[in-house]
Amino acid sequence: MTTDGRNLHQIVATTDVHSAFDKATPFLAHLHALRPTSLTVDCGDFFEGSGYYRLAHGTIEREILLRLYDVLAPGNHGWSHHFEPDLHQRTVCANAVDADTGDALFRRLYIADIDGRRVGVTAVIGQQAFHSIPSAQRAGHCVTDPVQALRELMLAHHHEVESWVLLSHSGFEEDLKLVAACPFLDVIFAGHCHSDQYGPIHVGDTLVVKGRELADGYAIATPVGTGWGAGITCFPDRAPSVVPTELARLHSHIEDVKQQLTSVLGPIRPTYHHQALDRRGLLVDLTARLRTALGADAVILNETALRAVPLGDTLTLGDLLSIEPFANQLVHAHVPEPDRRDLRGLLSRLTTQAGPLVTAPDPLPDAITTVLTTDYLADTCLGERAHEAGLRLDQVVQHVLTTPDTTDGGKQ
Repeated sequence: MTTDGRNLHQIVATTDVHSAFDKATPFLAHLHALRPTSLTVDCGDFFEGSGYYRLAHGTIEREILLRLYDVLAPGNHGWSHHFEPDLHQRTVCANAVDADTGDALFRRLYIADIDGRRVGVTAVIGQQAFHSIPSAQRAGHCVTDPVQALRELMLAHHHEVESWVLLSHSGFEEDLKLVAACPFLDVIFAGHCHSDQYGPIHVGDTLVVKGRELADGYAIATPVGTGWGAGITCFPDRAPSVVPTELARLHSHIEDVKQQLTSVLGPIRPTYHHQALDRRGLLVDLTARLRTALGADAVILNETALRAVPLGDTLTLGDLLSIEPFANQLVHAHVPEPDRRDLRGLLSRLTTQAGPLVTAPDPLPDAITTVLTTDYLADTCLGERAHEAGLRLDQVVQHVLTTPDTTDGGKQ
């Protein structure tokens, strides 16, 4: 139960913030203003996705979560941070367990009084999301069937809880399927999907709703009569001139990092400037250059390694770390023996796990034994690395996007 003396009337849920703190003032000030009457929750992926994470290494996200949030669902991005002691205390998940013992990795249930109603808050992470966590981070962990986990939790605690609220890091469509098997859920706050579907959608007596991502807004649920009402809203455009005093040092830290991110790396090539980045187009260019420059038999990269970012005349450090926020290293990796005879099957499996792919050449040559790829794809989806390539993906992105300096003969 909540013990800080607040009088809670609603649940406020963010999702997939991905370290997007360019507009930190309205984000911090609004959540702070809501806190006295709101149980504030997050549906996962609060970490990773911008230069704020790359430069500050999660310290900004950690402080925001500890100061402004009550309950956290773990996402595939930032999974390891949820095992830090302070954040672990606020994290719930019904279906993440120790692979050897079956013991829960996190608390399964958080109970709060919302308008005099005893509300059980839990979370699940979907199979696809879990398996997209870098393999080293999830070693010794596994996830069970969300439906079975939620049913067991409800049966164990039905006498303690009047309403059930789920924080789901599975995707909106998966949550719509989940409702049919778990009709006892009153509200599902969705996450992970990065779609334009927000809801709220009624499925029987259950509401499925998703807040706006990248710190743009939140979802809200409130007891109404014997049921619930839900909706979404944006953080206000007109930000207060200052943040609350108790958040001033945190805000100053964010502003310091923002200043670092404004440093200019070079002019953008005419092919790419003044448009939203075409991830696939960039990767087609990039994979061809990598194959030639590094003498690789083949290159495989996933579109989700990059983010679509609006570009202007110059490339800033912030732009680059927003385009490639994950610090992917390039490596040469062995193609597993069975996959060498079924490259179509290999690409299908990689696409299922990591999203759309770009390869060079396209189609891949028969019977390749090694590919140049990211450390993420190599470790998570392929297997043994052959050797490091000595380059980060963001370095190659910068090279492709920026115009060569003609004063040094075109070298960069």
